[in-house]
Amino acid sequence: MIKVGIVGGTGYTGVELIRLLASHPAARVEVITSRSEAGKPVAELFPNLRGLVDLDFIEPAIDSYQNCDLVFFATPNTTAMSQAEALLAAGIRVIDLAADFRIRDIATWEKWYGATHACPALVEDAVYGLPELNRDAIRGARLVANPGCYPTSVILALLPLLKNDLIDPASIIADCKSGTSGAGRKVSVGTAFCEVTESVKAYGVPGHRHLPEIREILQTLDANADLVFTPHLMPMIRGIHATVYADARGPADRVQAVFESFYRDEPFVDVMPAGSHPETRSVRGANTCRIAVHYLEAANKYVVLSVEDNLVKGAAGQAIQNMNLMFGLEETSGLEAPGMMP
Repeated sequence: MIKVGIVGGTGYTGVELIRLLASHPAARVEVITSRSEAGKPVAELFPNLRGLVDLDFIEPAIDSYQNCDLVFFATPNTTAMSQAEALLAAGIRVIDLAADFRIRDIATWEKWYGATHACPALVEDAVYGLPELNRDAIRGARLVANPGCYPTSVILALLPLLKNDLIDPASIIADCKSGTSGAGRKVSVGTAFCEVTESVKAYGVPGHRHLPEIREILQTLDANADLVFTPHLMPMIRGIHATVYADARGPADRVQAVFESFYRDEPFVDVMPAGSHPETRSVRGANTCRIAVHYLEAANKYVVLSVEDNLVKGAAGQAIQNMNLMFGLEETSGLEAPGMMP
């Protein structure tokens, strides 16, 4: 049984980790920390976990995790980097759901996150936790940087195209929509119900923190890869819909087969039949990225539609998928539940 600690158990990704791990057959949550809720029962704050989680939140401290095999950081950026070295030195593996270890270029990270990196030496050791790209490296990792929600949807949409040289890598446009849970649980006017319902808005057009993450990963596949990335806020709780465009190369009549072959053995990527239009509601609560690829003959462009639950495949579910790989478990363990409809 893997003994797990969760740092930051009161945010949306933290409680999603708790929910998914509560029924995991080979992992047990030992400790859940929260500065603001220390001393309170977890099930008091999240009544959906009554009868499943019999723990209280405790103050975060390195000693709190001494009996853990693995610690998840479901915390704001810059938190994990202040504790990761001590945990790794104690033989405890780490999965960070924030951005502290996602970008290898330290100067780029510091520019976009407005902070000095506390442990740049660890960034080289961290494995980018997208199993469909780095499965073997994740298996041997001590430190995993869980991908961002937008990057997961966009990169999975592009992997078959870039690896098969089917697009102009400098022509990529990613038009992405996210539910409000992507902004976190902290109270904000911009994500309040009355502010977002019956409305759609773009944000971060001049630049979004996920842009350098996506760009860096795509450039490991093709040095010429670049993109325009525009996120939008949607009046829904969960879900990401990425519409990704790129100029086509090569015969378009085989692109459907390329996608189906590329993801044939991937348990959490579902390539839909030609002509499909995946819906975010079909993956709500599931660790699945559902993809459809289209070819626009008049424009000679591919359009890839990619949907996921930002809290599951875009965060907590993918983190557990990485945990399963790190500890030699079935990759699907604890993640088999289908999406919830309606």
